[in-house]
Amino acid sequence: MNRRQFVSTTAQGLAGMLVVAGLPLRAEDEPALIYLSPIKSNGALSKCQAEVWYVQDGADQVVVTGANAWRAQAITQGLSRTQIWVGDVGQWQSSGGAYLKLPSHFANGQVIADALEQARLLELFGAKYVAEWDTWGPRFKNGLSGGTRMMLRYTPA
Repeated sequence: MNRRQFVSTTAQGLAGMLVVAGLPLRAEDEPALIYLSPIKSNGALSKCQAEVWYVQDGADQVVVTGANAWRAQAITQGLSRTQIWVGDVGQWQSSGGAYLKLPSHFANGQVIADALEQARLLELFGAKYVAEWDTWGPRFKNGLSGGTRMMLRYTPA
């Protein structure tokens, strides 16, 4: 591991621990991604895991996802318990399981349907993902208003 990798890994780990502890971070200190997996009714992790953009809202993590994604469908089917790993190791499928070594916690998910709350949280996304927001901001906003995307709030359990 070179110095850049060490510094990046250490910073992500510390930021992840603060997020897991529910302590506020500045947006520029937050890792870019969280990894999440709904918990099945038998207590096992779902095979559907994903890396997603998120924003921190107090102790909660908020994501925007496709309405047909399992993480959204799981919540609407009553499977709201989720395990979340905080950090950024790239795509979960090509990470060799590296995300499983990140700080993690369990959370309960719920759908955010209120348009005013969605707008407030989309502003947080725009502030965090500035370079990508010209492309993704309209996609998130239009998807939420058109029903093809859902906004999910994960509150630490």
